[in-house]
Amino acid sequence: MTTPAGTTPAEPTPARPTPAESASARPTPAESASARPTPAELLRSLARTRASLDGEEVTYWWSGDVYSWAPDEPYQRIFGFEGLNVARLVQDAEAGPDAYQLLTREAAFYLDPTTREILETWQDRPVVHVWNDPANQKWRPFPVPVTELGGQVCFSLEIPLSYPSPLPVGQYPDHSAGDTYKALELFQFFADRADLAGPEPSVPATMSWSRMSPWLPWMAQGQRPGGLTFHCRGRKLGSYDEVPERTRAYIADRHPEFAHAPEAWSEPNETSWTYFRKLHPPR
Repeated sequence: MTTPAGTTPAEPTPARPTPAESASARPTPAESASARPTPAELLRSLARTRASLDGEEVTYWWSGDVYSWAPDEPYQRIFGFEGLNVARLVQDAEAGPDAYQLLTREAAFYLDPTTREILETWQDRPVVHVWNDPANQKWRPFPVPVTELGGQVCFSLEIPLSYPSPLPVGQYPDHSAGDTYKALELFQFFADRADLAGPEPSVPATMSWSRMSPWLPWMAQGQRPGGLTFHCRGRKLGSYDEVPERTRAYIADRHPEFAHAPEAWSEPNETSWTYFRKLHPPR
């Protein structure tokens, strides 16, 4: 998935290993350097965990909560959060034999923190849910950070984001935290070592995702200090039909195309900020 709500760069910033991880990753004198997986092999393992090498659609579903923070205020759980990403992995032949395009759409919904019902308003303001179409990525071999967890393997991606905001303060004074969009996306994908050692193009997997971001545009917090922290966990489903029925019905009623991945590459990616701009063009 890209950020269940943003744009992922081609080469995420590697996670810094702890001293214990560094020690465990150091080869013994008896180990050959050639035994270490190459960046291309690591990317292939990540691709089998995140998607499927045969181009079949893969659905990830996640659930969690959104917390607010601000100076001199307690942390508060203000939303539940549930979402999905439907992806198709294809070879990027022009970029080389070990390059891929991950073609995805992702939808996610802000929930009442107590009842977990999908919200339509918050503090008398209309809620704008996540409808990111597309949310594509280009993958090139890079040293994917890996942590061995007994019988499991964890792929960690730390993605700091900083770029000109699609919602400049001058045009969106009530809906923009600043002229630069800054956020931090933290992904972990977990797969069994035994599955990765097998021949299947796709392996079962679970995931976690955390995100630190500004206030959402539709919250109309302006330049108020503070922001949001998202904390979610999820898994790779057997098919889109395993998405909770309530969520599938909500998507089918509003944007049924989100039940499938895109057929071909397109750009630019959609984000919550660009989608809000489309709904509310500058005057």
